[in-house]
Amino acid sequence: MPSIEERFSLALHNTARAWRHALDRRLKDLGVGQAGWMTIAMIAKAEQALSQTQLADRLGIENPTMVAMVDRLVKAGLVTRAPSTTDRRVKQVLLTDDGKKLYGRVRTEADAFRTELLKDIDPAALAAMTRLLETLQGAADAAS
Repeated sequence: MPSIEERFSLALHNTARAWRHALDRRLKDLGVGQAGWMTIAMIAKAEQALSQTQLADRLGIENPTMVAMVDRLVKAGLVTRAPSTTDRRVKQVLLTDDGKKLYGRVRTEADAFRTELLKDIDPAALAAMTRLLETLQGAADAAS
């Protein structure tokens, strides 16, 4: 029988994967796959413009993968690349008006999905689990 630590790590991994896949199925009619809408959401939520490298770091992907994703999103008219105001070598990735509209649709669907999945969870248990996951994320970030 697996230890509780093994069960926890497996449940954490599988739940995150299942959550992303279920949301991706819900967003399939938007014409952008999971990697695309996650990129758009990350750009929209950023407090300041992100470079391609910063975006890749936040999404946990390699730079060449990010370049290809941004190329596709530029071609679709959802993002643009703009020179950084502080470093001419750096390109920042910005949402276009169409990208902002798509993010609004993603946000609406994601909010409804989250509400649906969490509606029967005890608020105190949800708060405790959120604190646990945030603590675990901090420890994992510090270990890397």
